[in-house]
Amino acid sequence: MTEPTVTENVEGRDVGSGISIIRESTDEIGSGPRLHKHPYAETFVIIRGSARFTIGDREFDGGAGEVLVVPADTPHRFTVLGPGVYEAVHIHESDHFVTEWLE
Repeated sequence: MTEPTVTENVEGRDVGSGISIIRESTDEIGSGPRLHKHPYAETFVIIRGSARFTIGDREFDGGAGEVLVVPADTPHRFTVLGPGVYEAVHIHESDHFVTEWLE
């Protein structure tokens, strides 16, 4: 049985915080955002599952228990690898989301 994709976004300015958060949970292999960047750092805290990350010109697999930091203005994306659920918290160092889509 597949789990539904769950994405929850919280912009810090709505709750009096200087950071914004995306909580993502999906078992949809191959899903993930297209290449983009932010004018601030983004930190990925992977709770379970795995995904292939492209950060700048590097590509590697990240899995449960890992923390990945993408520096400001660095193009990045990820693709869920499976099997099982990819669950992560994405921390944006801004009180609101600012994204420049590159593809």
